[in-house]
Amino acid sequence: MKKKTIDELLRGSPLTGMDAARLILECMEELGSGMERMDKESTIRQIRRVIRKGVHAIREEERTVPLEEAAWKSVEARAGRRAVTLRDLRHFVRRILRVKGVAEYPLRTMTSAQCRHILADAFGNSPSSYRKGRAILHSIFAYGIRQEWCDSNPVDRIEVPRIQEKNITPLTISEVKRLQRTTEQPRFRDMQLPLQLMLFCGVRPTEITRIQPKDIHWQDKELIIRPATSKTGGGRIIPLRNITPSNTTRIAPENWNKRWKALRQAAGFTHWQADACRHTFASYHAAHFRNLTELQLEMGHRDTTLLRTRYITPIKRKDAAIYWVSCSSRP
Repeated sequence: MKKKTIDELLRGSPLTGMDAARLILECMEELGSGMERMDKESTIRQIRRVIRKGVHAIREEERTVPLEEAAWKSVEARAGRRAVTLRDLRHFVRRILRVKGVAEYPLRTMTSAQCRHILADAFGNSPSSYRKGRAILHSIFAYGIRQEWCDSNPVDRIEVPRIQEKNITPLTISEVKRLQRTTEQPRFRDMQLPLQLMLFCGVRPTEITRIQPKDIHWQDKELIIRPATSKTGGGRIIPLRNITPSNTTRIAPENWNKRWKALRQAAGFTHWQADACRHTFASYHAAHFRNLTELQLEMGHRDTTLLRTRYITPIKRKDAAIYWVSCSSRP
C-alpha cells in the first residue's frame, strides 16, 4: 500500500501510518507467537476480532446511567417496603436531586468529593439528616453496583457523622396528670386511650395511627404491636397495666398529629420533646419494676444498650409507684 493511500485512510485521525503499524505489531505480540504462522487473511481476521471484542468490553465497562435514573430505580426496587418508609425515602431522594446539576452526573464517574458536596448542600444544616442522606446515597450506589452501572461506592469514603443525642427528660407526675385531666374535657375524650397507650405502653405517636382495635386484647390485658405497625419493623407484646378498657372502633382520632399537638397545648405545654411519653414510660418502668430485660422486650429493642444510654433517666421509686398506681388507674 502506497504512503499516500495510508495518509488518506487516516485523514481526520490523530494517528500516523507509523502509529497504526506500531499498534498492529503490539496486538500481534500480545496474541503470541502463533500469529507468526498465520497467513495474511487469518492475521487480519484475528486483529479484527481483537478490535471488536475490545470495543465491546470498553462499552460494557463504561455502561452507566445518570444519578437521577439510578436513584429512582433504587426506590422502585424497594416497592415492598412500608408506605411510611417509602415516603421518607422519596423525600430524601428528592432533596439529593435538588442539588444543582447532580441529576445528570454519570453514576460510574462520580467521586467521593462530588458525593460529599451533595450531602453538604442537601443536608448540611442537620447532622441527623446528613447521616440519613448519606445512608440513602450509599444505597443508590450499592444498587448501581448490582446493576453494573458502577464499580465502586464513593460514599464508602465519607465518614458517618457522630450525633450527640439530646437528653430527653421524662414527664413529671404533675405533667402527666395535667395531660390526663385535659383528656377529661369533652373535646379531648377521644384522646384518652391514645394517651394511655403512649404513657403506659411506650407506644410511639406514629404507631398510634397504625394500631387497630383487634390489636388490643382486653381479656388477656395485652397490646400487640405488629411488625407492620412498628417503626422499626419488629413486633412486640406489651401488658396493658391498669388501662381502662374501651370498645372504640378507632384508636387514633382523625387528624391525629393536629389533635395530639392541640392536646399538649391545651395542657399548657409550650415546648415538647419528641417521644417524651416513650421516655417517660421507660424511666418510670425501670424505676418501679426493675427489670430491664422485660422493658427491652416491651420497647422493642434488640438489647438493653439503648435503654441504658438514652432512654432511662433516674426516677425516685416513690414517684414511680405513684405513676404506675395512681396515674395509670385514671380513665
